[in-house]
Amino acid sequence: MKNTKELLGARIKEFRKAQGMTQEQLAEQIGVEPRHISRMEGGYNAPSIDRLEKIAKALNVPMRDFFDFMHLDSPDARAQSLEEMLKGMDENYQRIIYKIVRAFEG
Repeated sequence: MKNTKELLGARIKEFRKAQGMTQEQLAEQIGVEPRHISRMEGGYNAPSIDRLEKIAKALNVPMRDFFDFMHLDSPDARAQSLEEMLKGMDENYQRIIYKIVRAFEG
């Protein structure tokens, strides 16, 4: 299981990439060196609340969304998300896809 710093870093990276932004671009927007972004995203350092506010503003994301990382850590949460995606699909296909995903989760 990942620790909170790793999960928070993964969320920052997820939002940064969704915006099509590089680490260098984010670093420039919040006034830090790119290595700080790299260390945060890697889970080595956690941002201060002030810095997290700047990151949220730069990425146009509510701060609370950084802490919504169940899908990054919990196989059960991933399975629930999968169930949401499969709604409306033929039941036989649902079962097959669900079994395949479960097999890859180990």
